[in-house]
Amino acid sequence: ILGALLFGGLHYWEKQREILPEPVIKEEMIMPHQRLTEMITLAAISGVIGSKVLASVEDWDNFVKDPIGSLLSFSGLTYYGGLIAAATLIILYAKRKKIPVLHLMDTAAPALILGYAIGRMGCQFSGDGDWGIINPNPKPDWMGFVPDWLWSYNYPHNVANEGIHIPGCEDIYCRVLEVPVYPTPLYEIFLCTVIFLILWSMRKNIKIPGTLFAFYLMFNGIERFLVETIRVNPRYEFLGMNPSQAQFIALGLFLLGVLFYFFLRIRHNNKTG
Repeated sequence: ILGALLFGGLHYWEKQREILPEPVIKEEMIMPHQRLTEMITLAAISGVIGSKVLASVEDWDNFVKDPIGSLLSFSGLTYYGGLIAAATLIILYAKRKKIPVLHLMDTAAPALILGYAIGRMGCQFSGDGDWGIINPNPKPDWMGFVPDWLWSYNYPHNVANEGIHIPGCEDIYCRVLEVPVYPTPLYEIFLCTVIFLILWSMRKNIKIPGTLFAFYLMFNGIERFLVETIRVNPRYEFLGMNPSQAQFIALGLFLLGVLFYFFLRIRHNNKTG
């Protein structure tokens, strides 16, 4: 929210600086990168709103008990809600400003996955409850080179205030998980950074606009689906399985990426054939 206000104020200041004493009509070439401040502002505001709405849907029982408090609280933000809301608004904005949407999507792909990795750092450092399932198992011998906190972690002083009280602590966050869990934010930080490096290395070899974003959708869907198997989240009964809401969306994004990739290939071949 502070970022959105900052960029909104910056955009207003830029517009005020351009005001002339007397109105002048002229033609000017506006490049897409000159729209960046507006796009970031729109993405930040719609992203926060979208992530909050999806988080409320995911935690429906608590939302029904206190709708206003749930929407106005700073906790409970779902990444996919922000991604869907911001992407929809930015695509509409790009069409209005005549910015090639496929090129814009390719440009955004590496930043989206890197931004997600950075966001997961916040989850790990704060201990906001975005962790994995209980992992009381001892670390395997073959993983002796891996620090213990990468295998299981009990999140002392977590901001979710879950677990048992830490003796002698008088802070507002004085709890630690009684049984350690899988530190899934760390796994996502690693996987998403790897995906970012892959997309970054691919970017200059893309010949068909939109292809990089299609790969982003596929990689993102695979990464999230796998991590969700050991992550704490509400589960649903579906064909004898217990997927989470995020796994449904991750599967949808993966399939969308596959279909989008083949659609782009076929369209390109038809144009050049």
